[in-house]
Amino acid sequence: MAYVNHPLIKKNKLEARIYQELIFAKAVKKSLLCVLPTGLGKTAIAIMLAAYKLKEMPDSKVLMLAPTKPLVEQHMHSFADIMDMDVSKMCITTGSIKPEKRKVLYENCNLIFSTPQVIKNDIERGRLRLNNFSLIIFDEAHHAIGNYAYVFIAKYYKKHGKKPHILGLTASPGGKREKIEEICKNLGIEDVEIRTERDEDVKPWVKRKDIEWVYVKLPESMKSIRELLMSVYKKELEKLKKFGLSKPINLVTRKDLLKLQKTVIENIEKGNKKAFFAITILTKAIKVEHGLELLETQGIKFLHEYFEKMKKEKSRAVFELLKNYNFVQAIKKTKELFEKGIIHPKIGMLCGIVEDALKKGQVKIIIFANYRSTVKELVEILKRIDNARPVVFVGQKEGITQKEQARRLKDFREGKYNILVGTSVSEEGLDIPSMDIAIFYEPVPSEIRNIQRRGRVGRHSVGKIIILVTKGTRDEAYYWSSLKKEKTMKRTLYGIKSKGIKVKKKTSLRDFLDM
Repeated sequence: MAYVNHPLIKKNKLEARIYQELIFAKAVKKSLLCVLPTGLGKTAIAIMLAAYKLKEMPDSKVLMLAPTKPLVEQHMHSFADIMDMDVSKMCITTGSIKPEKRKVLYENCNLIFSTPQVIKNDIERGRLRLNNFSLIIFDEAHHAIGNYAYVFIAKYYKKHGKKPHILGLTASPGGKREKIEEICKNLGIEDVEIRTERDEDVKPWVKRKDIEWVYVKLPESMKSIRELLMSVYKKELEKLKKFGLSKPINLVTRKDLLKLQKTVIENIEKGNKKAFFAITILTKAIKVEHGLELLETQGIKFLHEYFEKMKKEKSRAVFELLKNYNFVQAIKKTKELFEKGIIHPKIGMLCGIVEDALKKGQVKIIIFANYRSTVKELVEILKRIDNARPVVFVGQKEGITQKEQARRLKDFREGKYNILVGTSVSEEGLDIPSMDIAIFYEPVPSEIRNIQRRGRVGRHSVGKIIILVTKGTRDEAYYWSSLKKEKTMKRTLYGIKSKGIKVKKKTSLRDFLDM
């Protein structure tokens, strides 16, 4: 086995892979966006480039940014493990460290790991200048859009750095060319290097992933509730046509409704009184659409809880819905099924899959679900299975601190738990141990999340992915949507790679103003 040979990289520590070295060679010459599937070593490329920059410019500094504190700590650990340099010259500067201490660390360290919001704040308050930084690495670079702090930092660095050099890392920058070009523009990217699991130089390092779609049917009792809700939903959509909803009713998505909602709110702010009627109709449509999603993809318990919560609301939209006969019937039937203990067929299927996997000795399982309430319910149900030791893994916004997240991951690695049940927090970046099986409780329409979920499986051995799909519902639509977007993303990236990046020229005075 060959290893990377560099004065700042420990001997026999970093395995040499041709595709990584080719990407690194390109990154040395230009600010680069590296698109590489999860588990194929984006961090290794970052380490190689950081080592190169610090050897070439020993008095310079390198900054590595990541969206969350656990990711920052993970990167610090990876760099310290591989780089042959004084660990005291590496530091973390997250919000848990006092500003005065951060300022001292910036002055004394050569390798700095931080979150973007902290760096942005410290720049704005004069605690940090980036003039002496030879490299900034933006992990999860697909965040570099809109008002995200990455955008501010890159713009400031390009203006004030002596020799600004940027490396962006992501497994999934998104499917739209405009978005990818926006990311590149915002980060000052000059070139893109992409590899997929099908590329010849990557194939030797890719472990096979078996993907299985498991279909379940919605019971007739649940279908009858669906029909009632659909009748209410379609009538509200018909009313919205006069307010700018142009799509055929069967093609309208929640995204379309939220987009129209934004337009209607703008009209209200301009004094358009008719828009007040539209906002009530829109709110009704969005509420019913969410109820349909819970019914089709999550189950009766969650729909019942949603209805009970809705009854306590005082809005005009809810008042009108509770006067609608079909909507009231849907609430009534949902309550009846809830009291009978009717569950979504996915739950029984999931339990069967987990039981079989544990019997076969497949001891590391991750289950993804969109909703925190579903995650908690699944953990309670899975606890009843012999040898199943499930644990909830959700984000800070959902009630678990980053410290507690780290503890649960440690316990999972050490075998205290063998099933990780999580929301989107378990999709992005975190060094979650490679799983034997990943189960998607429902498909997701986002190509980015779909790629990140798959990346949690089979890093070191053959992995299996099971996707639970409720036949004839949005589950199917979401799944095909994410696959289509992923294909578009790959096609777009290869197009950018072969034809170059189109970055719009500065057209306004604002672009030229000093920061």
